[in-house]
Amino acid sequence: MLKVFLSKCKEALISVLPVSLIVVILHMTPLISLTDYELGVFLVCSFFLILGIGLFNLGADLAMTPIGEHVGSGLARSRNLWLLLSVCFVMGVLITVAEPDLSVLAAQVADVINGTALILFVGLGVGLFLVLAVLKMVFHLPLSSMLMFFYMLMFALASLVIISGNESFLPLTFDSGGVTTGPITVPFIMALGVGIASSLGGKNVSENSFGLVAMCSIGPILAVMAMGLTMKGHMTYALPDYSVDAHLGAEFLPTLLSIVEEVALALGLIVAFFLILQFAFLHLPWKRLRQIAVGIVYTFLGLVVFLSAVTVGFMPVGYRLGTMIAELPPTLLIGFAFLLGLVVVLAEPAVHVLNKQVETITDGAVSKRSMMIALSLGVGISIGLSLLRILLDFSILYYLIPGYFISLGLSFFVPRLYTAIAFDSGGVASGPLTSSFILPFAVGACTALQGVEGVLSSAFGVVAMVAMTPLITIQLLGFRAIVAQKVRRRIAMRRILDAEDEQIINFM
Repeated sequence: MLKVFLSKCKEALISVLPVSLIVVILHMTPLISLTDYELGVFLVCSFFLILGIGLFNLGADLAMTPIGEHVGSGLARSRNLWLLLSVCFVMGVLITVAEPDLSVLAAQVADVINGTALILFVGLGVGLFLVLAVLKMVFHLPLSSMLMFFYMLMFALASLVIISGNESFLPLTFDSGGVTTGPITVPFIMALGVGIASSLGGKNVSENSFGLVAMCSIGPILAVMAMGLTMKGHMTYALPDYSVDAHLGAEFLPTLLSIVEEVALALGLIVAFFLILQFAFLHLPWKRLRQIAVGIVYTFLGLVVFLSAVTVGFMPVGYRLGTMIAELPPTLLIGFAFLLGLVVVLAEPAVHVLNKQVETITDGAVSKRSMMIALSLGVGISIGLSLLRILLDFSILYYLIPGYFISLGLSFFVPRLYTAIAFDSGGVASGPLTSSFILPFAVGACTALQGVEGVLSSAFGVVAMVAMTPLITIQLLGFRAIVAQKVRRRIAMRRILDAEDEQIINFM
């Protein structure tokens, strides 16, 4: 076990090191002037971030993924559709309500919208769309057609929000879809899909395994948009306290206890539901249950350490980076944002879970390395474009409408497996580090360039951009694979046709 844990920590070190090096190098230049205290806290938190990711990934392998697979396969084998849908709805709501990622976002917009109401609406959206995703698997419905219908519905609702006078609320609605699929939700939902797909069988088991995260990212957006239609009056944004001292000193213990409570609630709901299903349907052996119990402990410790590190060290430094980098010329500012996006996605814990599962299910046809390159490019582009939007101050719909049309259009030209993986990847890429580091970075840059009054309409939306661009880059990866395959076939055919008859006869 220790050897496996050290291996996970080594992977985490490689992931976190680029972000830490960028901050340290910038600190040595005139561009950034962090205090020694801020830099010290950031470096200590970087160490704990590595430790947290290592523990989380180990726990996901031992507990979260097996729980999801066992629940999915057990319920699918029961052949009771209503039971399957009911359990999926309840699990979707409960897991999302307790998702730490969502709590981070709700805390940052508490002065704009009631945090409890926001979390509840998002949970209902995830529960409903998890049910729709399972129906897609049961009846073998095409994912691209369902996505197209619901994205059209999404943009229709967005137009109604604009007409109602709440256009500044739109970026927050799109961000809610990205933060929902966090480190607890993603491993469970993805494994649930694998379990259901393997039990249902069919010709496209690998393709059917993906798509649940993609569907669960749409539900919250529609739910929060519907919530926005009921809101009246001008919405004002109050800047949270992003200082290091806000979560250290006397405030550290309350912050830590709050994180422990959130993670315990999230994992407790999963464990409680799993135990009910275990005694009612699954009947797994005690040896397997002990392994899952150990994995739950690792997952709990990993998430507490990870979320504490990003809250205490990465959120304040992200905000400070944004305020200081905003003084750069526009070209350098956008270039730095692109570089930051390239490396930040490496440290998202759920990304490693996704990449491993993709490589396993596709038998190496889609490698972890190619997935990571596509995700890094996508996230880098998204953050660069987000900073451009802050500079020029225009609606996020100018990005999202063409972006989603391109991604949906590509779905007609690439294998359906790539489309399913791509739309899942969008939700996975926008994890806790995005909401706790990149969002404060964007808020800091926007505060320096536009003032606090521009944050709600211009800084928010960066999470939505991070969730959108991987849809395009990963489908382009699939398009490239198709073109390469056709070129190889054409070359092989040309060689056969150019060969002499005697060579062909001898070969045969």
